Amino acid sequence: MPEPDGRVVRRLASLLAPLLLALALLAHPASAQAPELDDWERDASRVEEALAAGAASDRALEQLRAEIAAYREGFLVQRDANSGRLDTVEAQIEALGPVPEEGVEEPQETADRRAELESQREALLAPRRAASEALSRAQGLISEIDSVLRERQAAQIRTAGPSPLDPAHWRQAAGDLADTGRALVREPTERLGAPGAPLESARTILIVTTLGMVGLVLLVGPRRWLRRPIHWAELRMPPRAQGAAVFAISLGQVLLPVAGAALVAGAGEVSGLAGPIWDNLLAAFPRAALQLYGALWLGSWLFSHSDRWARAVELPDRARAEGRAYAAILGAAFAAGVLLSALAPPEAMGWPAETRAVLNGPFILLISIILFRMGRVLARGAGTDAPAGEPAAGAEGSAFGAFVTKQIGHAAMAAGVAGPVLAALGYDAAASALIYPAVLTLALIGILVVLQQFVRDLYALARQRDDGADDALLPVLIGFALGIASLPILALIWGARVSDLTELWTRIRQGVTIGETVISPAAILAFALLFAIGLMVTRLLQGALRTQILPRTKLDVGGRTAIVSGIGYVGIFLAGLIAITGAGFDLTSLAFIFGALSVGIGFGLQNVVSNFVSGIILLIERPISEGDWIDVGGNQGYVRAISVRSTRIETFDRSDVIVPNADLIAGTVTNFTRGNLVGRLIAPVGVAYGTDTRRVEGILREVAEAHPMVSLSPPPSILFRGFGASSLDFEIRAILRDVNWVMSVHSDLNHAIAERFAAEGIEIPFPQTDVWMRSAPPAT
Repeated sequence: MPEPDGRVVRRLASLLAPLLLALALLAHPASAQAPELDDWERDASRVEEALAAGAASDRALEQLRAEIAAYREGFLVQRDANSGRLDTVEAQIEALGPVPEEGVEEPQETADRRAELESQREALLAPRRAASEALSRAQGLISEIDSVLRERQAAQIRTAGPSPLDPAHWRQAAGDLADTGRALVREPTERLGAPGAPLESARTILIVTTLGMVGLVLLVGPRRWLRRPIHWAELRMPPRAQGAAVFAISLGQVLLPVAGAALVAGAGEVSGLAGPIWDNLLAAFPRAALQLYGALWLGSWLFSHSDRWARAVELPDRARAEGRAYAAILGAAFAAGVLLSALAPPEAMGWPAETRAVLNGPFILLISIILFRMGRVLARGAGTDAPAGEPAAGAEGSAFGAFVTKQIGHAAMAAGVAGPVLAALGYDAAASALIYPAVLTLALIGILVVLQQFVRDLYALARQRDDGADDALLPVLIGFALGIASLPILALIWGARVSDLTELWTRIRQGVTIGETVISPAAILAFALLFAIGLMVTRLLQGALRTQILPRTKLDVGGRTAIVSGIGYVGIFLAGLIAITGAGFDLTSLAFIFGALSVGIGFGLQNVVSNFVSGIILLIERPISEGDWIDVGGNQGYVRAISVRSTRIETFDRSDVIVPNADLIAGTVTNFTRGNLVGRLIAPVGVAYGTDTRRVEGILREVAEAHPMVSLSPPPSILFRGFGASSLDFEIRAILRDVNWVMSVHSDLNHAIAERFAAEGIEIPFPQTDVWMRSAPPAT
């Protein structure tokens, strides 16, 4: 009789309300009323007496804990009350200056004002001190209650009970089950035979019949009805919309049968024939339908027979068929267990331990066997569906997924072996606490996998593209968020109480105190919001300066870039400062720690700091600017970006060279375009010996002056440099209007010189070498 899974479902159902309450308290912490200290003393003493006696039941302890938690919320509000007024009084006292030293008389007016303000401060601090003391006491009581409940839960798991293998318990279990069956028959029979039978009214009969028939139709029909719409979506809809559409339609295979089960249960309640046991059974019927049809739906998605939807878990066809069958069996077993648990007689608070052990044993054995076989399917078949020798796209992610799937399979196999052993030894509670949470954990992981695939399909549909959704970042981030959000559910599955989660949330909301600074989610949210606003304002200001204001000034590109970058650095610094102050972080108490860290950081990151300072100097002095042609360390190119740590230079072969800013400040840098674009060209020319040098000089001057890029003020110079090994060496030295065209101008001048020399009959020599061969004397 799987009672633990019923507790898990009840925990899951009751999780939403405490979380909403915690969120409401976070958003409106001042809404709680300050508790009366007299009432608190009375209730706290009552809780301490109950803990000392140790006789309170778990339910009573939970109720006491809820009362103490309500008091704690009030103390939290009272502890932080009058913060604004207290800060004002503290500022007024500080404005009066320090207290005079002994022997120095303070003016009477100032002394009276100081005494008055200190009295106000003490009056404001008194309720806060009382609230802090009461808060500590409440926190301690809650911790004690949690410790007692956890110890009882652990003791229940550690305690050995009756074994289901003991034949002496079988007769009692059979008798209890037979008594329950007779009670099931007796309850409606007695009500039918009683005066004023419930079904004597035709209207009641019509309602019961209608609800029952509609409910039964919804129970058995939707899985068959929805096959045609799913098939139509697969054939007619575009590929990017198929996944989301099929997922949405397939949800009807769960929701409609559960609705049908609720209608059937409603028909039984309206009939008036149900007694206490039938009431429990009817109340559990929708939950059993949810587990059965939910398992069928989840198995059909995780182990789909169609390759189109078999993307969640990569398994061969045979393993998929086994997975669907095992999921159906697990769903049926859980549904049957829920119904069997509902049959326990309420007036006797359930069956005896011997009966529970005997009835729960077959369920544990069946579920353990299926769990073991399911784990073997996952451990052996994961990742074997891909063709050999054909690595698919995202092979690394697929390999990791296969690894995780195998580990999950091994864990399921281990749980499937340990569960029956524990149950056979009489540890029924331990076996139930292992087997049922293991199955529910597999179901939760499967739901997350299916939801992740659904998110990818929605992403593809939103982008109107059929490819790229599996490799996109946004679906992965959403899937990660879903995994984080599922952690509370996972904790509830494995035995955590709702109060444990609310206590964790309360601790998080209270924050961590470091010195006099309290770091809480609200403070972190305020810091992030203020910093985001400051950063947004900075970016808007930079954009306005870059596109609207600075282009209308006479500043060059480098100056504009320096101003925009400087505004960015100052804006980020101010945004961080405002965010820290606005969030209420008092970092004065951490000054010593930050000072020690800064020394270590200074030694460890001195190169980074040097480059950062050098980047600031570059932006202020601007020896180089974006767009300049420079030569540094043998690398020539254009400056494309000056960042905080380094400068990016694009060379003439279109490769990027990242130069640390410190090298630009401390090293030697040649800037060819600093201030203007004017630059000099040197073009060497050689002619054959015997050529008229004055004639060559005149030709070269004409060629140089004829080029439009060569400046005539000053005019180009023609130099006769000397007598080379094979030629008379000349040079053209000309000032260009734009030095960026130096290579093109040099090429144009060479073409023009070659044409003029050919037309004038002037020879351009090439190196010649005479080799003399001398025969060796004959050998003697």
